Amino acid sequence: MFKNLFIENKIQPVFNPCEIIDKELVYYFSKYINPFDSDTKILDTSTIFNIESIIPPVKNIINLRRVNNIGTINKLFESVNKKLPIGGVFIGCVESYNERRKKIYDNTPKIFSKIIYLYDFIVHRVFPKMFLTRTLYKYIFYNANKALSITESFGRLFSCGFDVKNSNVINNLLYFICTKEREPFYDEELTNGIIYNMRRIGKNGKIIKVYKIRTMNPYAEYLQSFVFNRNNLKENGKFQNDFRITSWGRFLRKYWIDEIPMIINLLKGDIKLVGVRPLSRHYYELYSDYLKELRLKFKPGLLPPFYADMPKSLDEIMESEKTYLEAYEKNPFKTDFKYFFKIVCNIILRKARSS
Repeated sequence: MFKNLFIENKIQPVFNPCEIIDKELVYYFSKYINPFDSDTKILDTSTIFNIESIIPPVKNIINLRRVNNIGTINKLFESVNKKLPIGGVFIGCVESYNERRKKIYDNTPKIFSKIIYLYDFIVHRVFPKMFLTRTLYKYIFYNANKALSITESFGRLFSCGFDVKNSNVINNLLYFICTKEREPFYDEELTNGIIYNMRRIGKNGKIIKVYKIRTMNPYAEYLQSFVFNRNNLKENGKFQNDFRITSWGRFLRKYWIDEIPMIINLLKGDIKLVGVRPLSRHYYELYSDYLKELRLKFKPGLLPPFYADMPKSLDEIMESEKTYLEAYEKNPFKTDFKYFFKIVCNIILRKARSS
């Protein structure tokens, strides 16, 4: 049986789990854990104290409080991580922004729904992320009822050492089942703003910070392996069905608006005008050993050979980069001059676009 239900700072004994949670939830949880196990702890809390108060041994932790109403989400996830063994199961729920939007449109007269949706988006999604309004939001709303995307919710879980195994919408909430795979990353430099920096591999393996306008939801970078393992790559080497990209993000990518801040990297000397794109660690590991070593000899670039050759698969992308780098190694100026004009022609005449 469930032994304890933690509600804020009180501990309430529970004898019948069906009195706590919906039968549909009990059925869903039972597919992955034994909810009647004495080592399963049931909570309804946004307070780290209640997590830290759990007395081992514990194999599974279920928190019925919406992630949206947790003030310090990562800190609470990190506390859960500390309590669980490797392979231990953590179950929680979030009101994803898709469900939130649907609720607003279903429960509001059509004439007002767009106005309320815009208000909710700005106040509960944008304000908590902006430097100038973050403190104000915390003061007014106590960091409760934040609007969260699935990407951010899952990304936070991955950053805190969990791997999401399954998710399902029940009663307008997205419930996730995840397991502890490792210790948290404790990333102190993560940014949520419109302009953000990405860690990429530069010349000689140096990690550089590449600046871009955000086209994905926060914490999207932690989900590269998650998306790759489930969706693999499409023809142009990008992830298939990449749910991390926002609707406005697709527009920004199409016209390269998101890459304007990379001019900062150009001025700093981290990258050059023409060259292979700076890669994340995940993408870099997909390359052949020969191309990995070749890439590290030179600075990455703002305009990649991709737009000169227009390859359609990862293998073709690697061949395109190899051809460029080998030519650049022999004659840098001539190669970049040739590729620059070919890239510009493809962009203008063939309407080559990013995605």
